[in-house]
Amino acid sequence: MMSPEQAIADVFGLYERHGAADYIGEPVSQLEHMSQAAQLAMAEGVDDEVILAAFFHDIGHLCGQGGENMGGYGVVSHERLGADYLRHAGFSERLARLVEYHVLAKRYLTFSQPDYYARLSEASRRTLAYQGGVMSAEEAKAFEQDPLYAISLRLRHWDEQAKQTHVPVLDLELLKAKARQVLAA
Repeated sequence: MMSPEQAIADVFGLYERHGAADYIGEPVSQLEHMSQAAQLAMAEGVDDEVILAAFFHDIGHLCGQGGENMGGYGVVSHERLGADYLRHAGFSERLARLVEYHVLAKRYLTFSQPDYYARLSEASRRTLAYQGGVMSAEEAKAFEQDPLYAISLRLRHWDEQAKQTHVPVLDLELLKAKARQVLAA
């Protein structure tokens, strides 16, 4: 396991190197998208682990570069790649699962809310097929029992909203400070 400072250098280094890249099929960069998701989480007053999960939710697209592609819309299994990367960096299982669950939450919402699919961006619709498609009733029932179910749906909501143009990016030092505290806990 790496030291907290090494973990922060590695994780945030991905954003410094790749964050300006287009967020596949969306009008914002990867960094703008992640930053907005974290800002929406902060506005709701959630804890630092959840704020960081919101910021890191798509990190699998950055750390998994060169992996199998979803028809031009990012890396296959980016949610699992990102969660495993964060676990390896020393972040908690809760934070890693929240990153992993943002795709489960999309699959759940397309099952439980018939109008949800229509509200998804083109990129989110295209990737759904690669991500297992709409949940079955059995999968949905199991997901509803998960302790992270409710906050995972919030994170998905922030993910969907975090595609606005001309929103200033958060100061990464603020997020690095949160990461230091979470890794030290």
